Amino acid sequence: MDLHDLRKEIDRLDQQVLELLTKRAEIALEIGKHKQRAKKSFFTPEREHQVLNRLTSANKGPLPNTALRAIYREIISASRSLEKPLTVAYWGPPATNTHMASIQKFGSSCSFMPMDTIPDVFSEVERERADYGVVPIENSTEGVINHTLDTFLASKLKICSEVYLPITHNLLSQASSLSEIKRVYSIPTATAQCRNWLRANLPDVEILDVSTTARGAQLCAEEPASAAIATSLAAEIYGLKLLAEHIEDNPQNRTRFLVVGYNEPAPSGRDKTSVMFSVPHKAGSLFRAMSAFEKYDINLTMIESRPTKLTPWEYVFFIDCQGHIKDQSVQKALAALKEYTLFVTVLGSYPEAE
Repeated sequence: MDLHDLRKEIDRLDQQVLELLTKRAEIALEIGKHKQRAKKSFFTPEREHQVLNRLTSANKGPLPNTALRAIYREIISASRSLEKPLTVAYWGPPATNTHMASIQKFGSSCSFMPMDTIPDVFSEVERERADYGVVPIENSTEGVINHTLDTFLASKLKICSEVYLPITHNLLSQASSLSEIKRVYSIPTATAQCRNWLRANLPDVEILDVSTTARGAQLCAEEPASAAIATSLAAEIYGLKLLAEHIEDNPQNRTRFLVVGYNEPAPSGRDKTSVMFSVPHKAGSLFRAMSAFEKYDINLTMIESRPTKLTPWEYVFFIDCQGHIKDQSVQKALAALKEYTLFVTVLGSYPEAE
């Protein structure tokens, strides 16, 4: 077949794909009606998890699984919007990593609302002005995001899903070369993740802290002699040049984000449960509490502590464990945990992200 024939074959296949997508959309509309009658959630991460895993397991190439997931993420997003258009609040402004994580989780067929702070994201969902919120929880090199953990102490929202985003940092500016840069805007976490590159390439430049990487890009767009460490999406949105790409010191750097809302996903077969609890201020209390997970062979993937802010030197502990709240072993472990704690709150069970 020559080029003309191959393109005709592509056109024929595109027509078939369109017809199948139309049929899929019609079924999605019917599913939406069923969900509305039954008052069920329109965002079902456990179902999406199963669909993507089934497709990637059956994939024989040449499309890589990452590309297949990206394609179907948008198909699922468009189908979900036919059932009910979703509004998603995130820690903004636009072009932050949290914004990018929101798009990665929900696709483009949503209404995204940038919020000034992490507590504002929770509040927007609690007041039902947004269906879901997306917030960062931990970074693979810099650790946990304390603001997010602290907000859970006063919130009734549940964790519905999680997403991991590879963190790539870029130096954005209106300047034409590094020699023109007098100051760099970024958040402390991003600056720390680019410490070696900054030392080698901009050793004498002033580093100024801002609330978000996108805010740094906004300021940089107004100052020709400044630069910002931010996302490539920020360069597009704020009209900046990419002076240097991938300046992060660790190419394996990732941040984990949580989706918060009110629905509680059913078991997907590969889940994670998040819990917070407090123990009496006595010797051995934490040791006895944690023994509940060892007793029932429950693997922990995160453990953090935060001050209660009510009584000095008293703490609340946050843990993530593998398994779903409906799993018998998890239920037994949590029942045993309650024997040694002042309180136990399950923050959510949700599909474990890739």
